Amino acid sequence: MAIQARLETLEKKHGALEEELHLALNHPSSDDTMISDIKRRKLRLKDEIERLRGEMTESNRMELN
Repeated sequence: MAIQARLETLEKKHGALEEELHLALNHPSSDDTMISDIKRRKLRLKDEIERLRGEMTESNRMELN
């Protein structure tokens, strides 16, 4: 279940970045560099989440065999 716990943590961080991005986009003093950085961090988290989900799926398939 270590993968599941890590996945939950990453999903929470992704949600927090989504909120941060929303606030930055609606704040007039936000610069493009800051917004790009948030988007980049969010994408990295999304990629890691997808990788872990793939590992979980593969692990579940192996357990069934």
